[in-house]
Amino acid sequence: MHIQKRLWLVISISFMASAAAAQSMARTAKIFVAGHRGLVGSALIRALRTAGFTNIITRSHHELDLRDQQAVFNFFAAQRPDYVFLAAAKVGGILANRDHPAEFIYDNLMIEANVIQAAYRFGVKKLLFLGSSCIYPRMAPQPICEEYLLTGELETTNYAYAIAKIAGIKMCQAYNEQYGTKFISVMPTNLYGPYDNFDEQSSHVLPALLRKFHLAKVQNAPEVVLWGTGTPYREFLHVDDLAQACLFLMESYDGAEIINIGTGTDVQIRELAELIKELVGYTGEIVWDTSKPDGTPRKLLNVERLRALGWTAQIPLQEGISTTYAWCNEQRVFERMN
Repeated sequence: MHIQKRLWLVISISFMASAAAAQSMARTAKIFVAGHRGLVGSALIRALRTAGFTNIITRSHHELDLRDQQAVFNFFAAQRPDYVFLAAAKVGGILANRDHPAEFIYDNLMIEANVIQAAYRFGVKKLLFLGSSCIYPRMAPQPICEEYLLTGELETTNYAYAIAKIAGIKMCQAYNEQYGTKFISVMPTNLYGPYDNFDEQSSHVLPALLRKFHLAKVQNAPEVVLWGTGTPYREFLHVDDLAQACLFLMESYDGAEIINIGTGTDVQIRELAELIKELVGYTGEIVWDTSKPDGTPRKLLNVERLRALGWTAQIPLQEGISTTYAWCNEQRVFERMN
């Protein structure tokens, strides 16, 4: 048998054994969703409630600063959650990562270190850590397998965020190894959906495009200027699909290895821009500012591990963007930002 096939067979058997060993969460279990007001956290809340979970704990940043170790320990000591979804993080697009690397590395390191240590110290049954596909090398072979972590140089435009997320992964694995905890790490691809960040300075590419084209339509602007060449490829996953995958893995996977979460397909940024332009109803021109950076040329995740466990994404990209834009209009998101 070919060495790679034999290795994949061993990995698959290990994953299936981990799945068989995992246990479902009781619907009355106390579940802490860290970062519940964000894109991922809000989707996790929706998914948990729809699935019938009745004892969900949340705290806003004002109520609990996860960068404050003592405050986090006090919270865990008082609440004693059974399960933790660690979705809290400082996130942003190319511009925000470029201009604020110190904040991205400090805030994310402190959040994950405090919550993971508290989860161990106060006996959490299981923790799910949300990483990011930006942890992988800039020039990783495509599609990106989980084994490619730490095999090459990171993308320079978001290195601080990536290093912090890699530290969180390794922290979970170290605690599992030394203390026998059940802390799993998942690596979602580029996300979008309700409660996304649509800020002009700090948003990711898809919500940024929705905002740009919507405002251009409202203002009758003759053109929309977009960063880069439009040639990179990106994979996009609706956040409600991510939430379903996280619940699935929390109840079915106990392995120490990271798991990619994505669709397994990608789209060129130029094509994405044209799709959003059409869905929004903008009729002007698109101008590409090639003096601005493109970021990673391509970032498509290999999702065979997740598929082998029995889960695949359900929401097509066009449908997901359409419903997200409808939500933005219902909530008057762009009007409230001006």
